[in-house]
Amino acid sequence: MQKKLLIIPLLMLFGNGCNGDYTTNECSLLGFNKANLLCSSCDQLKKFQLTSLREHCTNCCQIDEEKSIKVYAKARLEVCTCKFGAYPQIQAFIKSDRPNKYPNLTIRYVRGLDPLIKLMDSSGNVQEVLAIERWDTDTVDEFLSTHLERIEDDYRSNLV
Repeated sequence: MQKKLLIIPLLMLFGNGCNGDYTTNECSLLGFNKANLLCSSCDQLKKFQLTSLREHCTNCCQIDEEKSIKVYAKARLEVCTCKFGAYPQIQAFIKSDRPNKYPNLTIRYVRGLDPLIKLMDSSGNVQEVLAIERWDTDTVDEFLSTHLERIEDDYRSNLV
């Protein structure tokens, strides 16, 4: 009996496909969180061969506020290796393969420096400097994926 109760709303939902925006409950049944889903995320489905989900995703997403997110051409993570003991999350990020996802990110070792990220324009002029001492590896990764221009590259070295 419970299976029938779950199938009926799903059938109603799929029958609604041409209506436009889905309700929060309909999106939830599809596995989407309507409150947190950005439409730019729906564009990423193609990378993972999930284009069949795109229509439902776009009916559940919120339009991105692109103008509030500033994107930079380049970034440089600067840190002293002598401080890796004090900042194990930064060390873990640098030693992992995560920096390889960002060809426009360079890592520079500066003696005595606490970890920071310098965000630059395409000419290499520093636009913003952020102290990242309290960031974990996921925070650094998410920040870079949000604020760095996407560049595809086959081979790169992030070390300066």
